[in-house]
Amino acid sequence: MRELLSELLAWVLELDAATVDVILAVRHPVLTKLMTSVTGLGSASAAAVFLGLCYVAGWQRERRVGTIALLLSGIVVVSLMALVQRPFPPQPVCLTDGASVAPHSFPSDHAAAVTVFALVAGDSQRLPTGVVAGIATLVAVSRIYLGTHFLSDTVVGVLIGVGAVVVATWSLDRYGWPSIDRGR
Repeated sequence: MRELLSELLAWVLELDAATVDVILAVRHPVLTKLMTSVTGLGSASAAAVFLGLCYVAGWQRERRVGTIALLLSGIVVVSLMALVQRPFPPQPVCLTDGASVAPHSFPSDHAAAVTVFALVAGDSQRLPTGVVAGIATLVAVSRIYLGTHFLSDTVVGVLIGVGAVVVATWSLDRYGWPSIDRGR
């Protein structure tokens, strides 16, 4: 089993390196400007705006699922960043100045957050699922393109976002929130 995991890790690292090579070969100033512009839509500030809009619009279930899922994914991401401490890919376009809580590559917090946004929108009858999912995909790809995350960091971030939404939804459904109108 240990040998299988070692081989799987080696394959993932090779795939990450090959992805970096492709990204470095296709980088273009116009595409870099676009990716730099959209990548912030996965930030903590964007999460606050998302939850604020849900609050102002009166979308209680979306706000509650989003809040729980973003908190869970944030805890998991920061914990894994501190534990793994994977360095960033080579030749990044932009990085934090080191002042962030856990300035490491693995996993992608932006990918986790935008996955939460997309899944909350997908479960909502009021949010534009296709638009949110498209933006979420673009943000996740921007993290790889800009060199702030490897492909595997982003994939694991997406999986963390999915898991957080599943746990948040299950928790709300299991333990109930009587004030939530489930038919809305």
